[in-house]
Amino acid sequence: MDSKEMNKDPQNEMRNKLVMKVIPIVRKNGFQALRMEAISKHMDVSKATMYKYFSSKEEIMNSAVDVLIEFINELVVVSEDSVESFGAGFQQLFEQSVLLAAYISEGFLNELQLIYPDIHIRLSDAMVAREKRILAFYQEGKSRDIFNEFNGNLILLQGHVLVRAMLDMKFLMTYRMTLGEILTEYYKLTKHQLFKSEQLNAADDSAMAAKIEHIANKIARDLF
Repeated sequence: MDSKEMNKDPQNEMRNKLVMKVIPIVRKNGFQALRMEAISKHMDVSKATMYKYFSSKEEIMNSAVDVLIEFINELVVVSEDSVESFGAGFQQLFEQSVLLAAYISEGFLNELQLIYPDIHIRLSDAMVAREKRILAFYQEGKSRDIFNEFNGNLILLQGHVLVRAMLDMKFLMTYRMTLGEILTEYYKLTKHQLFKSEQLNAADDSAMAAKIEHIANKIARDLF
């Protein structure tokens, strides 16, 4: 996941950069056991510098969730009356879904709910709102005769289960595939599920191989 500017304030920009370095280690090892000294090491700054931006672990977690919510809210809303806009929307949805599944694990959510329930509610609300936008996107694509007829909730559930399974190293070893390979196959599967056969060209695949490889390399570097 790439950090985006939440505003032009240099203080906030620096906070975002620092928490982006912490999100992968929290996803991998949990947050409760992390000490502030270890967090500063993952941020690659001194404790004194860290405390200039964050006074507590709760503040760090709040900022981390702010970054995740900002990323969640970047989901494209189709604004052009064209088939190609649905192709672009599908591709951004695919990329975002994979990255969110990678960085927001069930363990991450459970620990967040246990330790910081108010922060958990903010993140959960953002994820529910995102699902509503996705369902509206699916419905619009079906109404324009671009997407096949399907149950949107089942597609969401399928993606949730499959992507989390694919991000498991044991799964990759069992099927003897790299993460890049299995994400490529998943991209093809979801594309054929969603788009009617005569509309498959709506999604331009020319840049997707490089994009998927970039996503796979980032996830592998951060989480494996």
